[in-house]
Amino acid sequence: MTNRSTVKQRAVALALLLHSAAGVAHTLPGAVEIRGHYDNAVGTSDAASQGTIGAGLLKSRPALRPGELLEFVPGVIVTQHSGDGKANQYFLRGFNLDHGTDFATTVNGLPVNMPSHGHGQGYSDLNFLIPEIVQRIDYRKGPYFASVGDFASAGAADFIYRRRLDAPLANLTLGSNGYRRGVFAGSQGDERGAWLGALELATNDGPWSLPQRARKGNGVLSWSRGNAEQGFSASLMSYHARWTSTDQIPQRLIDAGEFQGRPFGRFDTVDSSNGGKSARSSLSATWHRNDADGQTRVSGYAMRYRLRLWSNFTYALERPDDGDQFEQQDERSIGGLRASHAFDHLIGDWVVRTELGAQLRHDRIRVGLFDTVQRQRRATTREDRVHETLAGLFAESAIELHAKLRGVFGLRADHVDNRVKSLGLPENSGSSNGMQLSPKASLIIGPFAKTEFFVNGGRGFHSNDARGTITRVDPKSGEPVEQVPPLVASRGLELGVRTELVPGLQSSLALWKLDFASELVYIGDAGATEASAGSRRRGVEFNNRWAPRLWFLLDADFAWNHARFKNGDRIANAVDRVASVAATLRDLGPWSASLQWRYLGPGALIEDNSVRSFSSLTTNLRLSRHIGEKAELSLDVFNLADRKVNDIQYFYESQLPGEAAAAADRHVHPAEPRSLRLTLALRF
Repeated sequence: MTNRSTVKQRAVALALLLHSAAGVAHTLPGAVEIRGHYDNAVGTSDAASQGTIGAGLLKSRPALRPGELLEFVPGVIVTQHSGDGKANQYFLRGFNLDHGTDFATTVNGLPVNMPSHGHGQGYSDLNFLIPEIVQRIDYRKGPYFASVGDFASAGAADFIYRRRLDAPLANLTLGSNGYRRGVFAGSQGDERGAWLGALELATNDGPWSLPQRARKGNGVLSWSRGNAEQGFSASLMSYHARWTSTDQIPQRLIDAGEFQGRPFGRFDTVDSSNGGKSARSSLSATWHRNDADGQTRVSGYAMRYRLRLWSNFTYALERPDDGDQFEQQDERSIGGLRASHAFDHLIGDWVVRTELGAQLRHDRIRVGLFDTVQRQRRATTREDRVHETLAGLFAESAIELHAKLRGVFGLRADHVDNRVKSLGLPENSGSSNGMQLSPKASLIIGPFAKTEFFVNGGRGFHSNDARGTITRVDPKSGEPVEQVPPLVASRGLELGVRTELVPGLQSSLALWKLDFASELVYIGDAGATEASAGSRRRGVEFNNRWAPRLWFLLDADFAWNHARFKNGDRIANAVDRVASVAATLRDLGPWSASLQWRYLGPGALIEDNSVRSFSSLTTNLRLSRHIGEKAELSLDVFNLADRKVNDIQYFYESQLPGEAAAAADRHVHPAEPRSLRLTLALRF
């Protein structure tokens, strides 16, 4: 269901009121339940920063790109610095997560993050996500949960697809700048066997002077049988996209207003041949059984993935005659298995719920970095064949220690095995392996007066690019380089409270910290490893859900972050503050609406904090009207105030064609100007 808001001023004013109240009403007399949008009430989670987002809320707000559904997770901001087919940039808890390094995502049970990826470690491309068939998002932050391993130090989110639809649907969207999208989905059957199919076709030129010509085809076909006690499901998914990139541009060029004798503005580009092609297909299956002996779940998947990405971020710095364009290639086959069994038992007088699990993933990758001109290869920087296997075992027990105290204690054991064959530099071939034990512990105290307290701690990790663990020689300079460890440990702590003291209001407050042993990173753009010190991050998150009436919901999420290397330097691109305030009005006769205020704060662009990014504030509006019982018309307005803000900002050295010397400068990718999309949603 969609919702209606009043004006922006009322939304902000209501958000400010939340600072003086800390509580939620979920089942109190006279309270309004929020379960249609959330399942985050007292007694439903093991941390203040854990929760579930329902399909009702996902339908109520517009998203410019599929990856922006992650912004429903409190504290997450999603942007883009290139064409729409490329993975988004993600910000959370003082991290510029790049394209997903420390935030693990799954869709329909399939892992999205790609280790040892051609563009960046943990690359997480969510462009194949189909919002209309998402049933819910389960999220958790911090390394406190034994069931998740690689890439989950900052957090994790699982997009759960529906198995059946209430009715077939067709959504047709027309928008500004050549945006066209059609989604068609339907299902048939019951518990004895049900099919679900969904097809998405989309095109988008964007506001850029060089049309990005993004084209996407996307499909899902699933079959399921059974019920909550026992069942089986299988899914086939396929996705293909191509686009022309409009990468970040130097601020000095925007200020000059011209380039090579022609006018140049915010939406122009330097290298018109940048772009990409991406495809992924998968087959997955899951079986589950719940009985007196416990809950058993077994799943497996096979995926095929391809990416070719052409970029040019420094223009003519390294190759003045031909330009600095390069191609990153990633082709891989992936296979994985997961099994778990949960059961109840006693330890003395304590009632215990224990889950045991095993996970296995194997990637066979061909990955390369090439110098190109107009997408034509001229030289090979490096090309490798990589076999990477990550195996994990975990155990987690939830113990009722007292009527007002329960504990969750877990342990993970992860082992990675890397084998790299360099196709150009034999000295960069070899093997590596690593292992880590990750203990976890949580205490949940209460509830007292509809209020719970949480203490969470744990060890996590992210894997490093397999090539960086064995590289001995820089592929460009030929100089010796430092190898990185296969696994990098993180250590987190969180104190939280969640309350439903005030009728109609849910609030949670979390104070957290996260330390990394090192932030050694394999830089796919250069084919080499960039070393940096260990890091320390800490922050505060304050999240609120207020539903004083059945027809009104206000979400207000605020996060303050402090990110430093252990030597005291700032961590570049780690923003200090983020916020989101959204007011939704639903089912006011045939009308519904939502208004969201979205804030990405400033941050250091270089370690000494002498150059900082500018904050950005945008507002998105959705206005919907039911037309009869089976049709709905929605108008989405993005960047309602048409603010000239940036999606991403970097500071580095570049040289434009014709410039006498290189210059260190701010490089920006502008947020899209005000744009409109009109959607006709039909149910049959």
